[in-house]
Parts: sequence; C-alpha cells; structure tokens
Amino acid sequence: MSFVSPDLIRQRFSKAMSDMYRDEVPLYGALMNLVEQTNAQVLVNDPHLAEHLRSTGELQRLDLERHGAIRVGTAAELATLGRLFAVMGMHPVGYYDLTPAGVPVHSTAFRAVHESALQVSPFRVFTSLLRLELIENTELRAFAESVLNKRQIFTATALQLIDLAERQGGLTQPQADDFVLQALETFRWHHSATVTAEQYRQLSAQHRLIADVVAFKGPHINHLTPRTLDIDIVQAQMPVHGITPKAVVEGPPRRHCPILLRQTSFKALDEPVAFTDQPQSQGSHSARFGEIEQRGAALTPKGRALYDQLLNAARDALGEFPNEANAERYNALMTEHFAQFPDNHDELRRQALAYFRYFVTPKGLAAKGTIKQSASLEHLLEAQYLRAEPLVYEDFLPVSAAGIFQSNLGDAAQIHYAGQSNRQAFEQALGQPTIDELRLYAETQQRSMDECMSALGM
Repeated sequence: MSFVSPDLIRQRFSKAMSDMYRDEVPLYGALMNLVEQTNAQVLVNDPHLAEHLRSTGELQRLDLERHGAIRVGTAAELATLGRLFAVMGMHPVGYYDLTPAGVPVHSTAFRAVHESALQVSPFRVFTSLLRLELIENTELRAFAESVLNKRQIFTATALQLIDLAERQGGLTQPQADDFVLQALETFRWHHSATVTAEQYRQLSAQHRLIADVVAFKGPHINHLTPRTLDIDIVQAQMPVHGITPKAVVEGPPRRHCPILLRQTSFKALDEPVAFTDQPQSQGSHSARFGEIEQRGAALTPKGRALYDQLLNAARDALGEFPNEANAERYNALMTEHFAQFPDNHDELRRQALAYFRYFVTPKGLAAKGTIKQSASLEHLLEAQYLRAEPLVYEDFLPVSAAGIFQSNLGDAAQIHYAGQSNRQAFEQALGQPTIDELRLYAETQQRSMDECMSALGM
C-alpha cells in the first residue's frame, strides 16, 4: 500500500485550516496580506537576510509558516488530539504552565521534530487543557465537567481514520484527503452554545477562558499565526489597515539578531452566539483573534536562563501587567535590561547562548582530505571551511502566551494560581510524555556537525 507522507498531510491540513479561518475571520485575511507585503519589503531591503533564509531553506517555508492554538476540556479530548496530530507527523513538544499568569490551563505544542520535516511544513498547534480542578465553585466545576463529558468533538469518520492510520501505518491518498476534511471539523467555529445564557455568564465570571472551552460543541481554533520578518513594522501598520493591535509586543525587545519569539495580535472579535434558552436572540462571545509572530534563534539552557533573568528584571521594574497605559515604559525597560544580552551571532555562538546549524562551504569541500583530523570547530569556522547559522526557535514562551491570552480575555482576568504546575497530570491526560524542546535543538545542532565532519572527510 502506498501511503502519503505525514509531512504532506500536515502541509495540506495547514492550508485547509488557513482557508477556513480566513472565511470565518475576514480580518485574518487582511493580516495575511499585511504580513506578505511586509516580508516582501524586508527581503528587498535586506539582501543579507534574504541570502541567509535562502541558504538555510527558511525562505521556502516562510509563506507556509503557521501556528494555531486550541483549548480542550478533558483528558480524553487531549489524548485523541494527540493521536490525530500524530497522523500528520506532529508530536507534543514542551510543557507550558500558564497558571502563574492567571490562565487556568497547561499546554504543549504539537509539531514536527526533525529539521527536514519542518522544512516541508512548520505547522504547529499550541494545545491547552483546561484545569477544571482550579474552578473553586464546586457546583460550577461539576456542571462544567458534566457538559464536557457529554460532547464529542471528533467526527465518527475522523476517529475511524485515526484508527486506520494507526493499524496500517499510514493513510493512502484518498484516505488522507478524507482525513483532512474530517479533522477540520474539530477546529470549526460553532455559533450555537451548548449552555443557557445564565450558565455562560457564570462560567465567564469564573474566567472567560473557561466559558470559551466549556460552552461550545467543539474547541474551535482561536487563532492562526503567520510568521513575519519584522513584527514592529506589522504592529505599526495594523491600525492603517483597520486592525487594532494589542498594546505590547510579547517576548524579547527588537534586536539586530532576533532571539526566541516575538508575538502580537489584534483584539478578540465579538461574535454572535445563540444560547440553548435563547435560540432566536443573539448573545456574544469573544475569544478568537489574529496573531503574528517573528521567530529568532533558539537559545541553549544558558541562554534561556539569561533571557528569563532579564525578562523578570524588566517586569519587576514595571511592577504591573504590561498594558496600553504603560507600554512605552515597558518597552524602554525591556530595551534597557536586554542590553546585557549579546546581539551578535558570533558572540551568541562563542558564549553557547544559542543553538546553531553548521554547513560546509565550497572552500571546505575543496580542502577535503587536506584538513587535519584534530582541527577544532573554531578553526574550521575561522578558515571558512564551515559556516554557522542560528537555529530557528520552533516553540513558545509561557509568559508571552499568557500575555496574548490575557489581552484577548480582558485585563480584568487577573487571577493567580500560585504553584499549580503539574506536568505529570498533563502527560497522564495526554497518554504520553512531552518531548524536551532543548534536547531537539541540541540533536539538530549535533547532526549538522556530524554531517559537516563527514563531508570534510573527518
């Protein structure tokens, strides 16, 4: 039997999801156009960046780049999503606890894990599980549980195709086509709620995200995110295009050498909703929004420790949640504190603050067989036999994710769930361990070094 590559199924699903979301949220289409224009302009203005993206294969994936976010309510839903994503070659990478920032979920990101698979489709889905145990009102918690336990967020055909893919080791072309259509239904928006207007109000009063997860037939994708090469241009241009951006770009400040992940979004839309006791009248719900990201270098444990230290120092100096009123001061504090973080790729590499991929140069290939076996990596770089390019950060930042969620749930949703991290419970619900993202970057870096040594005959 001839099976379709999981990478190609993922690529097709990502495109279908983007088309569906563009139909559901027209502002997403406007955002996509703005990002495309910005990226084209940046590539014209910065030939060095354009060459870097071409030589590393990043350019070919730039227009395909998307990440989505989805929130589920039960362990069974999470575990089945894990199986659905596995059909598309996506695995749970990282554990993110958002409770310290007042968001009652913990999360992972489903994505491809090998650099060759990421080149075909870098699609990733930030997937959150509602922490029902954090609902203090016991009656409301029991109600939420009963509502969630009654729903089925996957079509019968989608479940059959997941079983089939697991049994036969993949899907044929017709099966893959059907799988994409059926899987898409889980992520579709539903205008009809599964609760009364009063039940929705009670859930929302506990936390607006709880209402978003519990009150609907399915988990609906709540944003899709294209990748831009200059997020500050997009942030400045959004109002010109009729899009209201959030006040602060999440993540590190603007740098010559971008690191990790910077994110911004437009405010969540108010969408009409019919409740079970008011099918004719229209209530409203806001949770779905548009987001943009700019990705930089993946940091090593040492680099992450420095990043966290500087971020915490800037936030402590601000003394409150970053918002519209203090955005200018927050940006100034971030720039001031991050002056301590080297902003030069050579320095990032020498100080082991970031991960890199190594490539053999034409000069290196010409010198094959003449290079000393004892030659160090530094020597090979200095002799220009190798070149080093920073590895793209493929993952997420819990503080940034919480900042995006909060800005779209309203700044009033500031609740603190101190010391509630529970990776073990999340992995038990998922039915498998999450993968350490830093290990993946280290493995990619090592693979590239091994390939270079082999190509140089060392």
